[in-house]
Amino acid sequence: MADDIAPIIVKKVKKGGHGAHGGAWKVAYADFVTAMMAFFLLLWLLNVTTKEQKEGLSDYFAPTAVSISQDTGSGGALGGTSMQTEGAQISNLGVPSAVSSISPPDNGRKNESEDARKTREMEEAELLEKLRKIEEMSFEQARDQIRQAINKDPELSGLQANIIIDMTPEGLRIQIVDQFNESMFESGSSNITPRIRALVGQIAKSIEELPNSLSISGHTDSSSFNGGDYTNWELSSDRANASRRALLDAGLAPDRIEKVAGRADMDPLIADDPSNPGNRRISIILLRETPVLPPNLK
Repeated sequence: MADDIAPIIVKKVKKGGHGAHGGAWKVAYADFVTAMMAFFLLLWLLNVTTKEQKEGLSDYFAPTAVSISQDTGSGGALGGTSMQTEGAQISNLGVPSAVSSISPPDNGRKNESEDARKTREMEEAELLEKLRKIEEMSFEQARDQIRQAINKDPELSGLQANIIIDMTPEGLRIQIVDQFNESMFESGSSNITPRIRALVGQIAKSIEELPNSLSISGHTDSSSFNGGDYTNWELSSDRANASRRALLDAGLAPDRIEKVAGRADMDPLIADDPSNPGNRRISIILLRETPVLPPNLK
């Protein structure tokens, strides 16, 4: 009888251990990187596209453009129209880019209701205002870095009075100003003094990570000097160009420089005292990429 009893089989199931961390953080990090990529792509598109292209993109994705396109016979979002210009077929193998072939559909604006137009304008204004605030924060950070660098660097000690940083409609303006006891350049020349060259280097480091283009202008006081045909116009232009070279020597990318100009004594900082040394200065402006909205659109 004992031989008829079925054997008892015991299975040991070994459960797999768990790692110290799960994989949820990878998903969150991937979402964050994707969002940042989309954000910087948006900034790039706002910078490289024209007004007409922005309007075309806005109308293309507007819900009102879909509902009013049924009379064309296509029933599609573009109402049967093409986003490409007439002519040869554009190759699908090329690198995608924003080109002038994008045009706003006619139906989107002609039949857009007043409420829809106001809503669209408000949304565009809100987006631009958010981008402006982000740019303003980056300007403020650069300003603080420059001031901290002057305070910490012994070589720049005492130059606090030589630099003026303020916000203007054009952008963040950084002015290096002559004082009675401290000049940026050797008298009557465009040779930058060593301490001011070090200051320009600190400015370059503080703004090198920003995408904004730069405008550089040179200014003199109203005093003339015996330079023959070499006047304050030539002197201010040469000093502005010398400042440009100093920024490049400090590591700033050459394509960041948008404009270099000499203003002579035509734009004095101290208007009631044209001969004051404070009128001799170099003005470096980080140009805004996001326009400042009028008060009624904020």
